[in-house]
Amino acid sequence: MAISVKNYTNRYVSIAILIVMAVWAALFYAVIMDEVYDNIDDGLKNQKILIIREVYSNPKLIEESKEFGINQFVIRKVENLEETVDQNKFSKEFIYMPYDAEEEPYRILRTGFYDASGKPYHLEIRTSTVEEDDFLINLAISLLVLYVVIVLSILIINHYMLGRAWQPFKQILKNLSKYRFGKANSFEAVSSPVSEFNDLNNHISHMIQQNEKVFDNQKRFLENAAHELQTPLAVGINKLELVLENSHLNEDDTVRIVEAKRSLQRMVNLNKSLLTLSRINNQQYAGNDNVLVNTIVRDLLMDYEDVLQYKDIKVDFQEKGEFLVDANTDLMQILFSNLLSNAIKYNLKSGSIAIDISSNAISVSNTSTERALNPDYIFERFYKGNQDHNSNGLGLSIVHTILEKYPTLKIQYAYQNNMQVFEIKKVE
Repeated sequence: MAISVKNYTNRYVSIAILIVMAVWAALFYAVIMDEVYDNIDDGLKNQKILIIREVYSNPKLIEESKEFGINQFVIRKVENLEETVDQNKFSKEFIYMPYDAEEEPYRILRTGFYDASGKPYHLEIRTSTVEEDDFLINLAISLLVLYVVIVLSILIINHYMLGRAWQPFKQILKNLSKYRFGKANSFEAVSSPVSEFNDLNNHISHMIQQNEKVFDNQKRFLENAAHELQTPLAVGINKLELVLENSHLNEDDTVRIVEAKRSLQRMVNLNKSLLTLSRINNQQYAGNDNVLVNTIVRDLLMDYEDVLQYKDIKVDFQEKGEFLVDANTDLMQILFSNLLSNAIKYNLKSGSIAIDISSNAISVSNTSTERALNPDYIFERFYKGNQDHNSNGLGLSIVHTILEKYPTLKIQYAYQNNMQVFEIKKVE
């Protein structure tokens, strides 16, 4: 599932900060503990010097310091006279503390010295140090609070600052979604102090201009070609009709001429359909009225009455309400003429058509020579399916193109009860 660039950034920034703080915390802990022990060791060595000076001035202190007491040091005689006693050895040990009733960490210095008479003595000094477990917990809690504060600060800053900075980009996307081919002015450039957004505006505007030029050239070519084809096609059909009136033609020639005339008629129908699409795209059907679709459908059924009788197609026409739309009357006539024409053309012999009109929807259903159609392609241009190879495949495409002009109308296709169902609904 896609997320906004702001949330996408926040997610990775939060993870990155967590990793950086974890690494930093480990290094910080190691440096702090090293500094703590270094300071404690310096204190122990200084304390050693003071004790030795005191022993030189007061030899009785040796006898009084055989056990740990208030001074936290002991002095013992060296049994092995050959042993080197004046080396400093540091260690960390846990010693039971009656106050806390638990063992606490101590830093211990084991060394030695020679008294004024040259006798060697062991000297052991100890001092309490940092409780590393408590320090680690407190450090973790502090860093966690710091992490939460930093992340919340980033979220707030991103929400207000970055949200405001990205506002022009959102507006550009919104304006771009309103753009439609044939309406270059439907896209409005957004002024922004950010150079990248201005570049994006310029590139989009340039792209739209190029697309509009190509689109206009295609529309102009299509319309001109369709107009130019009308006259020669009409002339060709008329001349073939004149030839057919010649009674001296044999049967084979007559069949060939009829087939040629049928092909030319297909080209005429294709030409008319392409002209209709071109006019719709060129906005030549301007102006909207309050159109009552019920009346249009009734008039079209009267126009198709002879064809319906010839194919023995029964029509079930039910009006449960008035389907009123704010649209162009000519476009509505073209739209429902194509739907009814398809329903008749691709129907069975002695088939049926069901037309159901309500205030919010109108459906046209018909029995068919084919099963369900592919809903992904039926509204594409020149899609014919398997029903009629003589079709130009533009009927439903014209219907879809017309409905694109009216966002409040939507067409849906379904195959229900062995019938092809096309339903146009009003949407809000």
